[in-house]
Amino acid sequence: MRYLLLILLLPHIVSSQIHFDTSRDNNGNFPIISDKGNAAIYYDTSENILIKKSVNFLASDIEKVTNQKPKVLTNISPDNKNVIIVATLGKNEFINKLEKQNKLDLTPLENKWEKFILKTIENPGSGIEKALVIVGSDRRGAAYGVFSLSEKMGVSPWHYWADVPTEKSKSLSLQNVNFISKSPSVKYRGIFLNDESPSLRNWAKEKFGGFNHEFYEKVYELLLRKKANFLWPAMWLPTVFAEDDPSNPKVADEYGIVISTSHHEPMMRAHDEWGRYGGGAWNYETNKKKLQKFWKGGIERMEDYESIVTVGMRGDGDEAMSEGAAVELLQEVIEDQRNIISEVTQKPAEETPQVWAIYKEVQEYYDKGMRVDDDITILFSDDNWGNIRILPKKEDRGYEGGYGMYYHFDYVGAPVSYRWQNVTQIERVWEQMKLSYEWGVDELWLANVGDIKPMELPISFYLDMAWNVDSFNAADLPEYYVDWAAKQFGSKHAADIAEILSLYTKYNARRTHEMLTPSTYSVSNYREADRVLKGFRQLIEKSLVIMQNLPGEYEDAYQQLVHAPLEMSANVNEMYIATAKNQYYAELGAKVANKYADSVKIFFEKDAKLTERFHEEIADGKWNHMMSQTHLGYTSWNHPPANKMPSISYIQVRDTATLGYNIEHGTEPAWHGFSVEGDGLYSESFPTFDPINDQKYFIEIFNRGDRDLSFEIKAKDPWIKLSSTKGTIQYTEKIDVSINWDTVPDGETMGEIEISSKGQKYSVEVPLRTELPKASGYVENNGIVSIEAKHFKKQQRGKNVSWEVIPNLGRTGSSVAITPMDAERQKPDESTAILKYDFTIYDDSDLHIETYLSPTQNYQKNEGLKFAIAIDDEEPQIININEGEIKPDWEYADWWSKSVADHIKKSISKHSNIKSGSHTLKVWALDPGVVIQKFVIRTGEERNSYLGPPESNKVD
Repeated sequence: MRYLLLILLLPHIVSSQIHFDTSRDNNGNFPIISDKGNAAIYYDTSENILIKKSVNFLASDIEKVTNQKPKVLTNISPDNKNVIIVATLGKNEFINKLEKQNKLDLTPLENKWEKFILKTIENPGSGIEKALVIVGSDRRGAAYGVFSLSEKMGVSPWHYWADVPTEKSKSLSLQNVNFISKSPSVKYRGIFLNDESPSLRNWAKEKFGGFNHEFYEKVYELLLRKKANFLWPAMWLPTVFAEDDPSNPKVADEYGIVISTSHHEPMMRAHDEWGRYGGGAWNYETNKKKLQKFWKGGIERMEDYESIVTVGMRGDGDEAMSEGAAVELLQEVIEDQRNIISEVTQKPAEETPQVWAIYKEVQEYYDKGMRVDDDITILFSDDNWGNIRILPKKEDRGYEGGYGMYYHFDYVGAPVSYRWQNVTQIERVWEQMKLSYEWGVDELWLANVGDIKPMELPISFYLDMAWNVDSFNAADLPEYYVDWAAKQFGSKHAADIAEILSLYTKYNARRTHEMLTPSTYSVSNYREADRVLKGFRQLIEKSLVIMQNLPGEYEDAYQQLVHAPLEMSANVNEMYIATAKNQYYAELGAKVANKYADSVKIFFEKDAKLTERFHEEIADGKWNHMMSQTHLGYTSWNHPPANKMPSISYIQVRDTATLGYNIEHGTEPAWHGFSVEGDGLYSESFPTFDPINDQKYFIEIFNRGDRDLSFEIKAKDPWIKLSSTKGTIQYTEKIDVSINWDTVPDGETMGEIEISSKGQKYSVEVPLRTELPKASGYVENNGIVSIEAKHFKKQQRGKNVSWEVIPNLGRTGSSVAITPMDAERQKPDESTAILKYDFTIYDDSDLHIETYLSPTQNYQKNEGLKFAIAIDDEEPQIININEGEIKPDWEYADWWSKSVADHIKKSISKHSNIKSGSHTLKVWALDPGVVIQKFVIRTGEERNSYLGPPESNKVD
């Protein structure tokens, strides 16, 4: 047991730290639980019910830490020497007296939104020695003050949803504090429970009997603990939030959670209600009266609960309206809806908050110039894959109703749904939402989070950022993982856990599990598939060590938040790459193909076992059903009825051992030159070796027969180094080939290796290049120079913009982006920011440069987002990253499907007559929103791969 001293450092609550006091001396701090007595918690019964709920949560949270529960009082008594007072501005007489006595200044809370004060006060009166006052500008402000205190004492917002334990302490004291929070950066901040069947639905049915108020209380509590205030509730058929349990909206209002309905559910009506209502055609031209009556019922049922009414209309069942639907009709719909709102509420329509969702085809109406009344919030959206589609024009930033953003961590739709695991990098969330915020989107941030689990990390990040955007800078993003891990598991292993979280989500974000296929990662080029597996395996090894060293009470939380998602994701990658190797070696006639076929079945069966373990073992089966979403075997956008193993092949091998071999990056798979009898002679060549890159390539020996194969490899030149010269194998063995450059004779350009086994003999050429230009920067390797964007040699800052590194953002490294994100378009001259990269090529050549970019959409709706590129003193080439993207993305054009599936765009520039030697690649910042991940400079054709060539060697 420890003695806990809670310290709130000023001026920013985000920098607050928890310190443990090894003595029982409070040293003048405010004692919450101590040997001298426990503080009581006081509130006034005239307050909103949320205040009562908050103080009871606080008492329970203190009990979680100390095993002692403070008394909750409605009258202050001198029997309690120390009291915690929770109040709303102007609603508590005791607090009002403190202000009159100049012991408490509440003016910073006046007319503010969700702001709070935490202050310790000496001798506040009535025989009380000390008081800790938590005062909110409104009911949620007071609740956020309470839950801020709870989190600082070690109670995780995920204590229920991820079983995060609370570290115990015998005593609990708070350093004297006088803290004033900011109002939130974004007014409304929340989540959408969507695509919630089968996982969340079946879990809720088993635990609570369905999506009733008992279920939602857990959701509301989570939102409050994350300082959120907004919810689109679950709505998949046959769910109706306000009818399935009439207490749902009432309890939401008691928790201070603002309820609205999704983009295709206007006027506080759930999608399934129209079918229950028997209203007929969902068509305003032919069925206006019934629709108006239906919508009126939704507003009547809303009563006085704090709500935001969705206005507008889409087709039935989240579909587009009929092709003939026009702007004029939709404007008529909204006008009539506002008349209904005014009629029912007996107030002007503008006094009821409303939102119009610019989603999918509705954006076409907006693009054509459709506008709504100035008080209606306009909710923009991403493309369902985390890429913002449209932002306000600068001249429209003063729009009264404000702008919102609907963002996705989960999606059902084209090109393929993603619903199973977290595939979202928080770095991309930061970049896109920072972009949105700087363009004036600060009224509403809403994330589609699917089943809540396993999206705990991106939910935390999204809501934390919405609360205080200014505290999130690109350079600080790595530390967010550390802080978040420390809050769930303590500080000892936080850095290692942070590394796992940052990398496994990076690996998942390369391509969703549902879109993985055997052909995703290359088996034959750049050792890509093996590098992908190595990354996952290293994380699993690290995770297992952490899990063994964490205290036992953290195991359930660690499994949910870290290890199980990692292990499940790694296993799926293992399965698809094993399938790829099965296909690859079957084509080579190698016996190992059958071994990989067996492995695929093992990984497929393990997938089911990992799901079963999650459902039955973690937290004694608390999370049964939560991982039941199918995720293997997609053949269209929609999920398959059951997980399906990828197709595998078994081959018939020869009775006798038969040699086969393959050369890394060789010209052809060697077996094509073998005769049926195995006595043919076939010569193949390695790629060229050079002393700067000092390459190490492999020869893979594989057995095409059923008996063990013995082989020998001989270097005919003494300067060729082999990692092995002979062996006996059942399946395969790789032998590394490299060069001892100190012993290569002058002018030597070719060596040879001989491979033999039982009368079979083959020779392989080893070409050399010894005459090289003076090199600097990144050096060509057989026609390729690959550079990660963050590794620029120099940045020349512009007058108004600069390039900024976003750590970890991207498929292989980190990215660079233009800041500020609302900058005007720049010119490709010395006035803007320029990145410079040094590189070297070996021969005079025409170059192609592939720039790998995050798949940002043309959110400005102009001709496209641009940057400029050149080599040395060339005239800069203007590159439009949206070139050719002429179809709206809701039509799922091929360019869009590929960019979101690959999580990358590639722009190509051509550069003629580049001389051998060292050069400088220059990149000009023109438009914010351009995010560059890497450059691939090539003199010829690049080998096929998903992630592109690994970064080239660099010389100073």
